[in-house]
Amino acid sequence: MNVAISAAVANAITEGMFKTNLMEFFTGRVNNQYKPGADGSSVLTLPELLGAGPGGIGGNYGTSAGYDSLGAVLTSNLKKNGFKMATAVIVIPMVAQVAKKLLRKPVILPANRLLKSTGLDVKLG
Repeated sequence: MNVAISAAVANAITEGMFKTNLMEFFTGRVNNQYKPGADGSSVLTLPELLGAGPGGIGGNYGTSAGYDSLGAVLTSNLKKNGFKMATAVIVIPMVAQVAKKLLRKPVILPANRLLKSTGLDVKLG
């Protein structure tokens, strides 16, 4: 469950800062196409930042989009998505913790009792 929470938080951060989900950020495949930096806009991927594509290292920022540096793109993305990102980073772990507590009692407790009645020295949860 901790891996899923970490992945959800990481996805929220990449969507907030780079305007793409976690998988697209790492693979560079945006809309099922591998064209890092081809959009020349606020969508950034790791291959683009590492120099793949037409923009070289640091990305491709189209003048028509009004970006001239990585900082300008990140600032713009954070202004547009910062509140949503911060909310997700705070709320996702809280919801997961509450869900874990709610689901633990009714599901795991009867399973432990059933295992105890069989004589096995095993405990779930």
